[in-house]
Amino acid sequence: MKVVFMGTPDFAVPSLNALLDAGHQVEAVFTQPDKAKGRGKKIICSPVKELAVSRGIPVYQPPKVREEAVVEQIRSMAPDVIVVVAFGQILPKAILDIPVYGCINVHGSLLPKYRGAAPVQWAVIEGEKVSGVTTMYMDTGLDTGDMIMKQEIPLAPKETGGSLYEKLAGAGAGLLIETLRRVEAGTADREKQDGSQAGAYAKMLDKHMGNIDFTQPAAVIERLIRGLNPWPSAYTHFHGKTMKIWEADVTDQEYEGACGEIVEVTKDALTVKTGVGALIIRELQMEGKKRMRTDAFLRGFAVKKGESFSQE
Repeated sequence: MKVVFMGTPDFAVPSLNALLDAGHQVEAVFTQPDKAKGRGKKIICSPVKELAVSRGIPVYQPPKVREEAVVEQIRSMAPDVIVVVAFGQILPKAILDIPVYGCINVHGSLLPKYRGAAPVQWAVIEGEKVSGVTTMYMDTGLDTGDMIMKQEIPLAPKETGGSLYEKLAGAGAGLLIETLRRVEAGTADREKQDGSQAGAYAKMLDKHMGNIDFTQPAAVIERLIRGLNPWPSAYTHFHGKTMKIWEADVTDQEYEGACGEIVEVTKDALTVKTGVGALIIRELQMEGKKRMRTDAFLRGFAVKKGESFSQE
């Protein structure tokens, strides 16, 4: 099929690779504009752009894809289908109506649950046992189009946002190729979403989300830590510095003391009282230091029972 591909982050890379490996004719790639990042304001291009350039595919980076000139440019390409994977912009009806077979989206959740920008991480944060990917025909709503195919992926007990992200990106690529085969053959199912089954909007992640509130149950905090790993990461404050927490376990044991108080120090763990139960910290990172297991941290940093973490 003649394809225009729209995507930006590394989640979209396996899908673009799969299209090329399957022999589809990718006419062009649309991705978000390059951004300046870090203290040196180095210009960084998207993972999708990197792949497209390496494969000799024309790349376009309009700030607003809905502009008439961009719409006309896409129309002139006469694509059979537009494939959208984590592009980062909402497509107007003028673009949705261009392709012969419509616009097909690969979404990182089992729709209609977790519509929105960060479905993968929210599945971990909310404690889902199963997640997955959905392919759908796009409409003018936000992740509300008719569904075509789904693939379920069970979450491991210690699943992180990062590990699930990789699993779903790979699964989505395979599902996309089968979806396009069925769409072209006229055998694709078309299932309307039941809006009453939609969960909370999977809002975009930001750094402030990771500021741990120890009045929450330990199980909730532990899921937050995993869901925000590797970005933006969960953190607290200790001795006036930011401490990122990368891995923790939960205990139902209740301790005396205030929430956020270190109630037990062993050679390889710190146990912190929470609103329900306690959090056993296994891996952390102090501001300006490398990520390390708690036992290594305790060998170089004296921590006393009764000290506390804070949100400030």
